[in-house]
Amino acid sequence: MPEKVPGPSAPAAFTDALDAIRAAQTRPELAVAEITAPQGLAPYSIALSANVTPARHDSDSDLGTGRFVLLFDPSAPEAWGGQFRVVCFAQAPLEPEIGLDPFLSDVAWSWLTDALDAHGARYLAPSGTTTRILSTGYGELASEGDGSQIELRASWTPIAVDAASRAGLGAHVESWGDLLCMFAGLPPAVEGVSLLSARRVGRE
Repeated sequence: MPEKVPGPSAPAAFTDALDAIRAAQTRPELAVAEITAPQGLAPYSIALSANVTPARHDSDSDLGTGRFVLLFDPSAPEAWGGQFRVVCFAQAPLEPEIGLDPFLSDVAWSWLTDALDAHGARYLAPSGTTTRILSTGYGELASEGDGSQIELRASWTPIAVDAASRAGLGAHVESWGDLLCMFAGLPPAVEGVSLLSARRVGRE
């Protein structure tokens, strides 16, 4: 992915974090790129986007898409419980009958925590939401029929992020990548993560 050089005043802890993020080994099914980080959330940040291949230029993949943002605030906000905070998003289509599963939200959240645990990514203060979206086409969109998708938005504080634990920080990126692939119906890349016995919607 392309590198963006931080300003000369960036703290060493953040520049080390950039090295860790950029060294993360995500799954080959993902097309990952560094994007402009959201402004105003923290003094320093880095953001990634990912699409389950085949990715499209300037648009999200129909197979699954996501965002990963690492925030850094030297003041260590009390709500974070540390200087770093991860914010992530993942979205993918599902077969309509799977979207009706009342346990889907619980399973989706467990995919995230299981992936973090399986990669050894330590964290605290997790929070987030999972959303099931059901849709039906009418009129000129009637040919699209029924549709369903799952979205997850989450944040957590990575533990022990310093120059000596770059691999540990990279594990958070890799866990997010695994989550996105599982949303798209791909099998887990590591042991210890269960897979919902369902297929995603295949779209051309």
